[in-house]
Amino acid sequence: MKIVKALLCLLAITLFGASVLPSAQADTWNKKTVMTFNQPVEIPGQVLPAGTYTFQLADSLSDRHIVQIFNADGSQIITTVLAINNYRLQPTGETVVKFEERSGDNPEALKAWFYPGDNFGQEFVYPKQRAIQLAAASHEPVPAIAVETTDPDLKTAPIVAVTPEQKEVPVAEAIQTAPPVEEEKTAQPVAEEPTPVPVAETKELPKTASLIPLIALLGFASLGVAFTLKRLSS
Repeated sequence: MKIVKALLCLLAITLFGASVLPSAQADTWNKKTVMTFNQPVEIPGQVLPAGTYTFQLADSLSDRHIVQIFNADGSQIITTVLAINNYRLQPTGETVVKFEERSGDNPEALKAWFYPGDNFGQEFVYPKQRAIQLAAASHEPVPAIAVETTDPDLKTAPIVAVTPEQKEVPVAEAIQTAPPVEEEKTAQPVAEEPTPVPVAETKELPKTASLIPLIALLGFASLGVAFTLKRLSS
C-alpha cells in the first residue's frame, strides 16, 4: 500500500512539473518583459505615455525581430515594431533598457532592450526620417526602414543603417547583427635554419722524398750481399 501511495505522489509531482515548465520556456522563447516607464518614451512610430507595458518577440526565428508591445497585463496589443540584434551593445544579466540621445525637450527614444542572459540587445528600427534625426543627435548609426511607408511589411521591409552624416549604409557595415567570431591565432611556422652538413677534413699528406737515394741504397745492399756470399763459397 505504501508503494502505491509513493507512486501516486511521484506521478502528481511529475504532472505538476510538466504543467509549469512550458510557461517558463515560453517567456524565455519570446523574451516577454514587463517594463515601467515614469515618463513618456518614444518608440518607432509613436510615443508611449508613462506607464507599464509588456514587450515580447513575435518572430524570434528570423535575423530581424518583430516586437509586440502590449498594455501592462498583456491583454491588449498597442503596436508592433521592428528590431534587429546588436552584438556591439554590452551584455548584462538583468533586463536593461537603453535610450537614444534626445534633442530639446523630446521624450527619450528607446534604443534597445536586453533580455536577461542575452549577449546582444534588441535594437529598434525607426522610420527613415526619424532615424536621420536620432543618428545626428546620438552621433551613432541608427537602423532604419529604407522606404517611407506608414505600414511596412516588417518581415520583408529593407533595412539600412543611417549614419550621423545622413548616409545610408548596409546594416552589417555599421551594426554587428551576428555574433563576433573569435579569430583563431594560428602559430606562424618558424623557419628552421638548415642543419650544417659536416664537411670531411682533408689533410695534405707530406710530400715524399725522391726515390733515387732509396734505389741507390738498395743497389749497395745487393752488392754487399753478393760479396759476402762469394767469400763464403770460396
